[in-house]
Amino acid sequence: MPEIETKPIRRRLPALLAALSIAAAGLAWAGCGGSDETTSGGEAQERIERGIEEAKKGIDKGKEEAKKGLEKGKKEAEKGLKQGKSEAQKGIEEAEQRIQENVP
Repeated sequence: MPEIETKPIRRRLPALLAALSIAAAGLAWAGCGGSDETTSGGEAQERIERGIEEAKKGIDKGKEEAKKGLEKGKKEAEKGLKQGKSEAQKGIEEAEQRIQENVP
């Protein structure tokens, strides 16, 4: 049975984790420091929201790729089963023919 393609999911997981880490760091950073910082709380919030949106997009894309991989694997498995059934039937027919040839 062919293996289901999991590389795209594995490849995107680090990016997803990085985006979530950036969002968490942004949250922590936004809560620290005095009021004299150059970056406003609104700007930090906006960055966090963008990071969260990017993470959501990555998750959605990963889900879609996983779904496609499962569908492809299912089709390949069904194709393999049909081919195996056909070959088994052919073997049975050949065996029956040999038996009839050897029966006096």
